Amino acid sequence: MGLTKPILDVTDLCVSYGKVEALHHVSVKVQAGQIVTVIGPNGAGKTTMLGAIMGLVPRSRGEVEFLGAAQGAVEVEQMVGLGANLVPEKRELFGEMSVEDNLLLGAFMRHRLGFRDERATMELVFETFPRLKERRSQLASTLSGGERQMLAVGRALMAKPKLLMLDEPSLGLAPLIVREIFHIIAALRNTGVAILLVEQNARAALHIADYGYVLEMGEVALEGPSDELEDNPKVIESYLGLGGRH
Repeated sequence: MGLTKPILDVTDLCVSYGKVEALHHVSVKVQAGQIVTVIGPNGAGKTTMLGAIMGLVPRSRGEVEFLGAAQGAVEVEQMVGLGANLVPEKRELFGEMSVEDNLLLGAFMRHRLGFRDERATMELVFETFPRLKERRSQLASTLSGGERQMLAVGRALMAKPKLLMLDEPSLGLAPLIVREIFHIIAALRNTGVAILLVEQNARAALHIADYGYVLEMGEVALEGPSDELEDNPKVIESYLGLGGRH
């Protein structure tokens, strides 16, 4: 996985809800310019893991290093300020605001830090998502499912993140739109942003990822380069269905 220090280095992450431990000793690394995916069944702890990294969920133990520095009991704002951004499964857009205003909100933290480049950043987002440019003055509530997902990712990109975390970006989307979204995620790698992708669509996720982890019952059951995981009989049987990668 290379000798350079990873952008994100999570070691022995444990999260408990009361007496129930949702994550046990999970370790995950993401290098610069890399797409790393975490696949696994519903309830495996994938969303909890993202929440604990971002500071949305308190961790009971474990280390989170971001950009080479240990992050203690982090706050979400702190992680965003450092350059991490999470696109949650529910997308959480402001339906009564325009596409453009939703995007501008994504740059709020940078603006507060004194950067005034939101218009230039928005043009880059529009290059990535031409459909958002066409719909820039529409209310977010009038967008299709695929467009809403594009807006959620676009809004996260407005913060110019070094690490983009995506929680189930294909959820509830038609297959053709899923293909388009994954094509865009793969292309984002070329912009230098590292991506941590949590996804139930294991086939699509492993296809674009460099490295993958299989999370089961709150633990890392398997990990490796994604092409090796695609060929792993256990992964094929559990997640890819008959015929493996074909």
